[in-house]
Amino acid sequence: MTNYGTIPAARLEYISRAKERIKSGLATRRPWREMFDFRSLNLPSSFSDAVERVKTNAAYFTMNYVILILLILFLSLLWHPVSLIVFIVMMAAWLVLYFLRHEPLVIFGRTITDRVTLIVLSVVTVVVLLLTGAVANVLLALVVGVAVVVIHAAVMKTDDLVFDEAAGGLLRSSA
Repeated sequence: MTNYGTIPAARLEYISRAKERIKSGLATRRPWREMFDFRSLNLPSSFSDAVERVKTNAAYFTMNYVILILLILFLSLLWHPVSLIVFIVMMAAWLVLYFLRHEPLVIFGRTITDRVTLIVLSVVTVVVLLLTGAVANVLLALVVGVAVVVIHAAVMKTDDLVFDEAAGGLLRSSA
């Protein structure tokens, strides 16, 4: 009897847990229509108002801003196929080693904390991307991505964003 084309139950369980973790991570993403509501855009009245808006919008649109920066980085790597492949491999490593893990990471019998995993993955990602020869491209894409995020966060009104302590975050009020 052959098992071709079947997925073992352990893999199915891992895949379903991965789907749930991705869904819960993306659940913090705000609707794109809300993020690009042109009626909510206007210039801040002062520098301190701009800084306050950036802080509030960064907390409210965190997942959207991360997706936007990663999209800009991905688009910039289209002209560097080796860097793009490395970028995709590193994203897979991040998913497996950091985002989709439920149990602690154990290497050679030692438990590795999430903080150490985050630092190591960050350093490895930067070093590997820099070794691909797209240093200027990667840095420019990151600068452009951060600039786009800061500009958007500064011009997006925060008057209708309300802190909801019970829910542990920001919620848009209906007023």
